[in-house]
Amino acid sequence: MLVDSHCHLDMLDLSRHDGSLDAALAAARARGVGHFLCISVELEKFDAIRVIAEAHDDVSLSVGVHPCYTGTYLPTADELFALAQHPKVIAIGETGLDYFHDASTKALQQELFATHIEVSKRTGKPLVIHTRSSREDVLAQMREQGAERAVMHCFTEDWDTAKAALDLGYYISISGIVTFPKALELKEVAKRIPLDRLLIETDAPYLAPVPNRGKPNEPAFVADTAAYIAKLREISVERLAEATTANFRQLFRPG
Repeated sequence: MLVDSHCHLDMLDLSRHDGSLDAALAAARARGVGHFLCISVELEKFDAIRVIAEAHDDVSLSVGVHPCYTGTYLPTADELFALAQHPKVIAIGETGLDYFHDASTKALQQELFATHIEVSKRTGKPLVIHTRSSREDVLAQMREQGAERAVMHCFTEDWDTAKAALDLGYYISISGIVTFPKALELKEVAKRIPLDRLLIETDAPYLAPVPNRGKPNEPAFVADTAAYIAKLREISVERLAEATTANFRQLFRPG
């Protein structure tokens, strides 16, 4: 079984499935995907993903506010903590720092990130970390605040950053970017991550892997990323699937 450890089911382009999310999930299941973690980016849309998760036994949720949404609404720790009590919520985030899209909000992003780290520690639920042009600050803040459990989602950094995250006990998730021809450094990182700390994801509807690059991404395509990484690491897809699914369960502890 495969797990899509990071997808946005409320944002999928469902045109190839006649507008049906159920059909898109069925297509993923047909390719061996047995669980989906649907990621929150705005609290205003949390109810929409909650409804999706409640309708599907194999869909879990995170709750959080993406760093690029600091201009919309900054929840308190108590507000996030309350939402995290929903039985479908197994993670806190997507959170982190993104200085690429808007460096002017650094202070607000860091404040919001601190709130997420606090809630993760209070709930015992792991953080889903977004980092872009901010890797030093992300890891420094996690160290300083004692972030205990986390996954570095859609990892595209160098090996030194991967090693620093691994040394802190975190997991690393690889997306379809690893299949892109120019992603040479990421391919090397994907080979070196210890098998017991590796996750895979789509980040659908973004970043579709080869052979669907340039098209809207969907959870079924995590099978293509898995096959590519297995080939890079010279192991069977079955072994990769078994390991990454076990890692997902170890980190997120879904019900």
